[in-house]
Amino acid sequence: MLSFLSLDLASLRTTYAAGDISPVGIVVEVFSRIRARGQDNVWIALRDEREVMAEAEMAVARRATGENLPLYGVPFAVKDNIDVAGLPTTAACPAFSYLPTADAEVVRRLRSAGAIVIGKTNLDQFATGLVGVRSPYGAPSSVFNQDYISGGSSSGSAVAVAAGLVSFALGTDTAGSGRVPAAFNHIVGWKPTKGLLSTRGLVPACRSLDCVSVFTLNCADASVVRGVVAGFDPLDPYSRTAAEVGRMEFPAVFRFGVPRSSQLEFFGDVEAANLYAASIARLRALGGRPVEFDYAPFAATAALLYSGPWVAERLAAITPFADLHPEALHPVTAAIISGARGLSAVETFRAFYKLEELRRKAAAEWACMDVLLLPTTPTIYRHAEVAAEPVALNNRLGTYTNFVNLLDLSALAVPAGFRRDDLPLGVTLMAPAHGDGALLELGGRLHAALGGTLGGTTTRLADVSALSKLPDSRAPFHPAPAAPPTAVPLAVVGAHLTGQPLHHQLTSRGASLLRTTRTAPDYRLFALARTNPPKPGLVRSPGFTPTPDEGRPAGIEVEVWSLSTEAFGAFTGEVPPPLAIGNVVLADGSTVKGFVCEPAALEGSTEITAYGGWRAYVAGCGRV
Repeated sequence: MLSFLSLDLASLRTTYAAGDISPVGIVVEVFSRIRARGQDNVWIALRDEREVMAEAEMAVARRATGENLPLYGVPFAVKDNIDVAGLPTTAACPAFSYLPTADAEVVRRLRSAGAIVIGKTNLDQFATGLVGVRSPYGAPSSVFNQDYISGGSSSGSAVAVAAGLVSFALGTDTAGSGRVPAAFNHIVGWKPTKGLLSTRGLVPACRSLDCVSVFTLNCADASVVRGVVAGFDPLDPYSRTAAEVGRMEFPAVFRFGVPRSSQLEFFGDVEAANLYAASIARLRALGGRPVEFDYAPFAATAALLYSGPWVAERLAAITPFADLHPEALHPVTAAIISGARGLSAVETFRAFYKLEELRRKAAAEWACMDVLLLPTTPTIYRHAEVAAEPVALNNRLGTYTNFVNLLDLSALAVPAGFRRDDLPLGVTLMAPAHGDGALLELGGRLHAALGGTLGGTTTRLADVSALSKLPDSRAPFHPAPAAPPTAVPLAVVGAHLTGQPLHHQLTSRGASLLRTTRTAPDYRLFALARTNPPKPGLVRSPGFTPTPDEGRPAGIEVEVWSLSTEAFGAFTGEVPPPLAIGNVVLADGSTVKGFVCEPAALEGSTEITAYGGWRAYVAGCGRV
């Protein structure tokens, strides 16, 4: 095994660029590491190694054609409540298992960008728990001590990253499931703004609160992944449109909130309190000014999560399965969810009213600060301790996490150092919705100030940081390849897209895919009347800007294909009116040839701009 090889993105990029190893070799290395760890309770399902190697070979071939792959050859893991085509989704309940035929939207985006799925990871059953032990597939442990819990519910995903088995992993986060395991394994856990990442293809816990989260070895990697997976999904009713997603930046001298000392609770863990104090000092050294705030409304909001109607939402997510198969549920999970059966609509509305009161009080506290700095957890527990008090200790771990999604905050868990017994703990930076980019930048600086190694590996953060400086979260993992000088890039928007009925007109002429991207924001899309096969019409409307109430993403999805000049000429001869080939402006400001439509053809057509693209419209309407 190549135990010296780090799987962080900067190291992988450098290794690939030097030609030292290929994505196929990385797949072999990853499976060797998984076998070497033995029965660690991390995985529920692994893909066939030969199948994964074939996918790696395909990534090499795709890149050779000039396709831009921001996550070229990057291995990743997926929590087993998120669909991966061809692998069963169990949510850690074998009787619930089903075989999805399509990837969850976040998985699809990652694979389109060149990332390679290794397998599905363990979790607290139905993502209910912060301990990582409520699973019939066993309980993973912290990579630093087998006697201590890994944290949950995204237990396997966090351990897979911390142990150096994959570059990053998808988890979920409703009450802290994407942050607590990060703290217990000395890695980064990004809990995005609700709706920033699609939850289509996710087995819900609390559908109105669920977020797909990301575990990485450092904040730069999380920023790269964010650039691939974030974005509007018109088929996810909880997805936020591009017009809703703002950009937040912290001032040079930023104010960070810390609770009053009387409101901090570490349950006797003095070393945890000292690590939190050290993080405050590091953040102050980075230009922050600590501001005391009243934590009471945040704590009261956290208490609502498991004492109000959101427990009923967990029951709603698995009904009628829970009624038909009560014996299939983990005893602790069953006890928690069954408590919702007695809740009334009156109690539900009272909880909604209480939440709005607490949101107003929390907003008043935000007026005096730009970002929050809290312990991720008050402490860490042994497996035996959790077994003796499964509910009480789990609740303690949510002291500083449970309120975040109820208050619509973004959050980022970063390492805070180690206790004297070599067990890690973490802190979490929090900001209002859409503060994700600012949190990742600040979190990267805070992590760098701590230094040390990445997760449970021997790779030092400082060595990785020296390999590459990403200017911002939108920077590509690899520079976008240009079309060959004798080729013509062509943007297709409808029936010529991959998988659509006229796609063969491209492939039969030797066309190769350069990238999937979007048009500039001022384009509109229409389903044309009386076309066979069905086709859309793309029209540019100068001054047109999508607005939140229209539910439109910024721009229309297109694929940019490369054709030889000879093939391009032959192709354009087949384009029937009212379509034509003209100039199309892309999201990055570049201009390529592409399909446009005569405005007169729009009479009797249906505007479908809100879908963000032809594929989403076809999927949403069931059209062929």
